[in-house]
Amino acid sequence: MSKKVLVVGDVMTDVIVKPEGPIVFGSDRRAAIESRAGGSGANQAVWLGAAGADVVFAARVGMVDKASHEGHFRLRGVTPMLAGDAQLGSGVLVTLLDPSGERSFLTDRGANLNLCADDLPDSLLDGTGLVLVSGYSFFAPGPRAAVQSLLGRARKRNIPIAIDPASIGFLEEVGPQTFLAWVGAADWLFANESEAEMLAGVAGFEDQVRILGAQFRHVVIKRGRFGAAVGGAQGVDLSRPAPIVKVVDSTGAGDAFAAGFIAALTEGQSVEACLERGIANGARAVQFVGGQPK
Repeated sequence: MSKKVLVVGDVMTDVIVKPEGPIVFGSDRRAAIESRAGGSGANQAVWLGAAGADVVFAARVGMVDKASHEGHFRLRGVTPMLAGDAQLGSGVLVTLLDPSGERSFLTDRGANLNLCADDLPDSLLDGTGLVLVSGYSFFAPGPRAAVQSLLGRARKRNIPIAIDPASIGFLEEVGPQTFLAWVGAADWLFANESEAEMLAGVAGFEDQVRILGAQFRHVVIKRGRFGAAVGGAQGVDLSRPAPIVKVVDSTGAGDAFAAGFIAALTEGQSVEACLERGIANGARAVQFVGGQPK
């Protein structure tokens, strides 16, 4: 397996809002507000770069921001392959944090909505050992067609494919069977508990792994503070707990997990080692504000 990972997904600017107390509708509330680089695909690429992986990131951004985004990724060990959009600006995500660390989102995907086949040429697959696609890329017609074309070409080259569903809200809108049909067969699925329950139609991660294993060769379920599990059609092969840490912000924890797991996978490590590295990455991610490593 080549060590090169191609990540396809959104680039967003995360505006993180942490109110001092409950929102007062129609009035003011003091809050800490920060702006950070984000987007599920971008987060995964940067976490992979931090892990020392050979990673290429393909996405679409506003033309006026293209150079600055490219510089951001290069400084973090990621080779950017970004298309510039002359009509739409780069995506923006507003994250509202409550005191427990839980998150709510307001999303303007901007230029991400115009990702097209020309942004994902065959050359991206040259020397690639794994293609990782964020589920956000399936939720609009243009990006979905572009990604489906890329995945079809990857399958013809026998390049492994990994899918991260990315958003329970969008899964509920389109329906699990529609999403699964859009994605098709893949080698890896990285889903959190809510996504796995939605896609499998049952509660309990053991049954979820078995059901989803009919479509995905390997199913990894990110269980938050309970750790993670991995298996396939035969059921759960491994389950590991997570360390107890103080949760400051859970933004990007799932992206960090997937990146840690995949980085270890490209190094030829055992599935157990991959699982443990993913859990360690996820635990690290929740201990600071933002979705990308500092």
